[in-house]
Amino acid sequence: MSRHHLFVVAHPHAEHTAADLVGGWYDSHLTDRGRTDAHRVAAELGRRLDARPDPGRPVRVTTSDLARAAEAADIIAQAVGVPAERDGRLREISFGDAEGRPNSWLAARRVHAPDDDRLDHRGPVPGAETRREVAERVGACVTGLMADADHDHVVVTHGFAHTFVVTTWLRVPVEAAGFATFATSPGAITHLAHDDDWRNRTLVELSTTAHLTAAY
Repeated sequence: MSRHHLFVVAHPHAEHTAADLVGGWYDSHLTDRGRTDAHRVAAELGRRLDARPDPGRPVRVTTSDLARAAEAADIIAQAVGVPAERDGRLREISFGDAEGRPNSWLAARRVHAPDDDRLDHRGPVPGAETRREVAERVGACVTGLMADADHDHVVVTHGFAHTFVVTTWLRVPVEAAGFATFATSPGAITHLAHDDDWRNRTLVELSTTAHLTAAY
């Protein structure tokens, strides 16, 4: 049974996390730990791609254009022998004026989305994105990748954006994604698949970090 695979990578440990700063579109780089973990991710993806029923099936690597994701994607791409394509639609949610500030600054101003406005609640921080805006731009990117069934795919993105890679693959409408969360962690791998027989879109494995745990 032939399958179309998509592996989602949450970028590894980044400098803004180490400094307890708000991320979003703040363009921090990977830490030394993050770069080490990116090589572990690359090795794990290499094993998984080699284990496919058709290991010669071509692969595309697509990444957020923010430095911490793109650095990880370049390491992965080098390991699998293809270029990494940058796409700004895979960026993390924007926190607007909070980006690059201490997390405590944002926490003091955060207003949580009410249950009746999960998708369009923007909050009090100027320039911040809504959940719908993230879902729509991430979804547009992933929908394009889903249409390219001639390749299997690796997507490198961020913790909040990760949810909408998964919901798009599973064809969950944006209007139904207000409460959806597929939590991940730095350096985790999520495996999505689509079979050519039953036409199922499957969440094979969610946010595994087994390839990292031996080191910590």
